[in-house]
Amino acid sequence: MSITPLDPPALPAPTGNYTHGMQVDGARRIVFVSGQVPWGDSDGKVPGDFDTQCRMVWDNIAAVLAAADMGLRDLAKVTTFLSDRRYREANSRIRAEVLGEHRPALTIIITDIYAPEWLLEIEAVAVRT
Repeated sequence: MSITPLDPPALPAPTGNYTHGMQVDGARRIVFVSGQVPWGDSDGKVPGDFDTQCRMVWDNIAAVLAAADMGLRDLAKVTTFLSDRRYREANSRIRAEVLGEHRPALTIIITDIYAPEWLLEIEAVAVRT
């Protein structure tokens, strides 16, 4: 299997830790991760600050992928829903910390989120040979 970033020269270079597209050839397994929200332990408490919520959501995504014997490096597509535009820089910074050099295809949407205390939700698609 190969996963190839697609950043055509006809488009402006991506301005963050993402790529314009991902081509997947020869995948044996695809995992669709439902929108993950800032719920962690069984207590169901939601932290009040964005950074903690964002890290919790990424931990939840990693847990779903681990259940499929996959990891964050297997992500091909990530969609992030932010409750407010003011979180975009923190979101970008934390995503870069979590993913390192891995740059999946990315969409960020500013919108209302299901529960008012949730500041973000992230869904993803991962692929594996």
